[in-house]
Order: sequence, then C-alpha cells, then structure tokens
Amino acid sequence: MTENSESRKEFARPRESAEQSEFLELRHVDVARGERVVLHDLNLTVRTGEHVAILGPNGCGKSTLIMTMTCQVYPMVRPGMAVRIFGRERWDLTELRRHFGVVGAGPMGAELPGERTAVTTGLDAVIAGFFAASTLWPNLHVTDTMRERAREALERMEAWHLAAQRVGEMSAGEKRRILIARALVHRPRQLLLDEPSNALDLAAQRELRNTLRRLAQEGTGLVLVTHHLGDILPEIERVILMRSGRIVADGAREELLTEARLSELFEAPVRIGHDEEWLHSW
Repeated sequence: MTENSESRKEFARPRESAEQSEFLELRHVDVARGERVVLHDLNLTVRTGEHVAILGPNGCGKSTLIMTMTCQVYPMVRPGMAVRIFGRERWDLTELRRHFGVVGAGPMGAELPGERTAVTTGLDAVIAGFFAASTLWPNLHVTDTMRERAREALERMEAWHLAAQRVGEMSAGEKRRILIARALVHRPRQLLLDEPSNALDLAAQRELRNTLRRLAQEGTGLVLVTHHLGDILPEIERVILMRSGRIVADGAREELLTEARLSELFEAPVRIGHDEEWLHSW
C-alpha cells in the first residue's frame, strides 16, 4: 500500500462517537411547502457509512427530502413524528456541517452565490467551505489546519492542480470536484449528493463516478439522490424508490433496479443495460 493511499484511509476514517450507528432517522414525517403537503408519512433509517441511492422521477419529492435531511425545511409537528441526525433531534447548522457534507446539483454559481465566486481560486473556494462562504473575505480567520485540510481534500479529489485556477475558468466537471472537496474539508462521516452528474459531459461523468467509488471504498458513507440509473455506483447496495412524495420501495438493488419496477416508477417503458459493474437505462 502506498503512502498516498495510507493518508487517504486516515483522512476517511470515521470519528468514533456514541451516535455513530445511525446517520438519519425519519419517523412519520410530513412536510408542507406553502399550502401543499409534498412529503407524506416518510419512515427512513440510514446507518452511518451506508451507501444508499434515492431514485425517483422529477417532482417526486427528492429535493424536499434533501432539504429535510439538511434542516433547511422542517416537518409538520404531529404525534409520533421524529427527525434525528446522528442521534440528535436538534443541531446548530454550523456544527452539523462538520459531520455531514452536502453537494448540490447545478452549476457552481448556484451553490456558491456572490460576485466574487468567479475570481476565487480553487483552493480559496475549498477553504471557504469551513465558513459556508463563497470566497475568503478579509474578516475570516483561516488557520494553518484549515489550509492543510483543504489541500488534503483537493488531493483526495485528485484536483490539486486546480488550487490556483479561478473558479470562473473551470469546466463543469472541475467545479464539481471543487464542490465535493468543499464538502470534505470537515472529514464528514456522511456525504449527500444531489444529482451529482447533472450538467456534466460523458467524460466528466465517468471521472466523477470513479472518484465517488473511491470515496465509498475509503469509508465515506454516500447518500446519492438521482433520477439517472448511471449515477448508482456498484458500491451502492440499497435503493429507495420515491413517487408522489412517498417512499414506495426500500430494498436491495437487485430487487428494485429491474425493468418492471422502474417502468412502474417512471410510468414509462424502461430498458436496462449492463456494462461491467454499471447499469444504464433508456
């Protein structure tokens, strides 16, 4: 084993905690957006370090589920309802980010708002992840430990060559690597990815999926939300199917990723092909 792989294992090793067994627990969760209830009686448990794919058509409630998991929206208060993250019902969001990394969908500007984003270097954008900021503003105190963690995260993403490059000059695939590195600076126990291959070309999709496989193999738990079958890594053994704001199935990938199940889920004929360890659909 090489020195680099040893350091990656050390970087990825989960921190010991009495709350480590379960990352997420939802019990009888209903969520309303405006006047409309969009999530209905969700019951879901995800273990820390587990690799899970949440699959469903557009409008099925995946985005609202993500916001519920990241405490951006809150469920309706009803008897028996519970939301626990790493065993706790209440979190300071700054503290939560140290345990749980989130990578959103869309181009970089959507996740890093601010006029300085385009001229921020890759390294500064990753360091700014410690502060949930788009760039390193003068009032932010950056420590040597933060700089070292940012370097480790970029190297883990095989993106150190982007450290001095401006974000505005990067390709979509390069920006996605920066976003994931930002999510990794706290060495999170779990990583949530929303439509990870969105807006990427075929080469960038392949590079990203290989990178996510490596993260999974190193011990970082992945919760991947998508409607693309090609995003579901071979390491993901559990699949959750959503439709109309409800979980309609939860089980092993071999049982749920079938043409019959997916045709019913997407309400259209679905054909599945196999390429080595990967699946693709049309």
